[in-house]
Amino acid sequence: MVTTFEMLTTWNPVTASLLSPILVYWIASGFFAFLHWLNSPFFEKYRIHSPEEVTKRNRVPHLAVFRAVVFQQFCEIVVGVALAIFEGYPEPVNHQLQLLRYQSFFEKYFSSLVQALPFLPSLAYNCLVPLFQYMFAFFIIDTWQYFWHRYLHYNKKLYNMIHAHHHRLQVPYAMGALYNHPFEGLILDTFGAGVAYLVAGLSPNQAIVFFTLSTLKTVDDHCGYLFPYDPLQIFFANNARYHDLHHQPYGFQKNFSQPFFTFWDHVLGTYMAPKAESMIERKIRGANNTLDVKKVN
Repeated sequence: MVTTFEMLTTWNPVTASLLSPILVYWIASGFFAFLHWLNSPFFEKYRIHSPEEVTKRNRVPHLAVFRAVVFQQFCEIVVGVALAIFEGYPEPVNHQLQLLRYQSFFEKYFSSLVQALPFLPSLAYNCLVPLFQYMFAFFIIDTWQYFWHRYLHYNKKLYNMIHAHHHRLQVPYAMGALYNHPFEGLILDTFGAGVAYLVAGLSPNQAIVFFTLSTLKTVDDHCGYLFPYDPLQIFFANNARYHDLHHQPYGFQKNFSQPFFTFWDHVLGTYMAPKAESMIERKIRGANNTLDVKKVN
């Protein structure tokens, strides 16, 4: 039997789910900070905002952002440790036994289908059910964050007290992805991810993937770059282009959805088509407009 001390002081699914998101946050934000420092024309053309805008329009120094993020991550670890102690160390999964249960279930209720597709129980156990759990977890965290996020905007007192902290960064950048008031960080991010994990019934190993991906997605949504080869920006419509609009004065009451899908914005009428363009896109559009004017003349 694994003791609580061993559970919290060795590398295992519990500690991995606590530390992996933090490591990924600083690796990813460090990468984008390096691109900012590098100031290479190859990468700069994919910026949404110029470096000058980052300096002029943001109303909080980098050191204050760093401190706030570190404090939020400390709170995440505290809550995660409390949840781990409450749940105890996860028992090893007998995959053979679980697969036999799936086999029995399909043979009982879908016997003809299993005869035609004998690999179906294994496919369901190894791929289909875990994929459904991930998608359900994405939906839960999106739902949690959408309604809290929207409420913090529409309640002016709570906005001024809490959510205004995050909007001091009018030009988002990667390290500021988790720059929040401590209450917002606890309720939206920490509790939101925890509720999604519990409701979707994710395993400890799935939790590592879910927490880490959610964190990486949040950093990428605030990175300030529109890379055409960024898989997170390709596969998710809720991306840096989408979320940047929410940080601008004209999109302040739109695009509340985060971090994965845009479902609730579409359903509840808060969707606004993203307007953000990279520098190279603006240059191309300007050149096309010039050509159009020449053709008319």
